[in-house]
This record gives sequence, C-alpha cells and structure tokens, in this order.
Amino acid sequence: MPRDTMNQQYMGQQAEAAQKLGKDGMDAMLRSFGSLSKASQAIAVEATDFAKQSFELGTATMEKLAGVRSLDKALEIQTEYMKTSYERLVAQSTKMTELYQNLAKEMAKPFEGMVAKAQDQASKAQDRAFAVAKDGFNKIEDEAKQAA
Repeated sequence: MPRDTMNQQYMGQQAEAAQKLGKDGMDAMLRSFGSLSKASQAIAVEATDFAKQSFELGTATMEKLAGVRSLDKALEIQTEYMKTSYERLVAQSTKMTELYQNLAKEMAKPFEGMVAKAQDQASKAQDRAFAVAKDGFNKIEDEAKQAA
C-alpha cells in the first residue's frame, strides 16, 4: 500500500478519534449538568428547610420571651436560643459542605477516564508522527546515498 494512502487512512482514523472524543466530551458535559441540576435542587430544599426551621425557632423564642416576668428567665431563654441556633448552624454547615462535595464528585464523574483517553490518543499520534518522520528521513538518506 502506498505511503500516501497509509497516511491518509491514518489521518482519517485520527479525525474519527477526535470526533468521538468531542462527542464523548459533550455527552459527559450533559451528564454533569444533569448532576448539577439534581444537586442544586437538593441544596435549595435543604437551605429552605433550614431557613423555615430557623424562623420557627426564632418565633417560638420570641413568644416565650413575651411571657417572661423576670430578667433571669429571659436570659435563660435567650441563652438556650443562642446555643440551639449555634448547634443548628454548625450541623447545617456540615450538611451543606457534604452536599457541595457530593455535587463536585457527581459533576466530575462523567469526565473520569476522558483525560486518560485523550492522553493515550495523543501519545499514539505522537508515536505515529515520529514513525512517519523517521521513515521519511530514512527515505531521504537512501535517496541521497543512491544519488552519491
């Protein structure tokens, strides 16, 4: 098979591989956005629930304070409210951190392996280019020897 035909076939194969990589990348991106959508909904629900519960806790505390007759009791209710609010905030922060970490992992999953595939294809293309260059160089050397 002539060298030009081999090179054309190789270039066609490389073009097909690049096209497949592009399609795979688009598919991975769409799956990643699907993960983003689902996780964003879960995060929004969690944040809304926390805000609602915080409002309810604050309202209940204000109602308790409205019925208090002594400063000591008012301080006790307010201290309990602050303690509970702090504990809830720490727990909520931990939960939200986990949700965002899971979001990042889920968004990255579709892209796992794509980098390795691209590196492998680039390595093969580089090896092929070196082989073609070496063949060309050898051909030039042979022609130069024959001309001499």
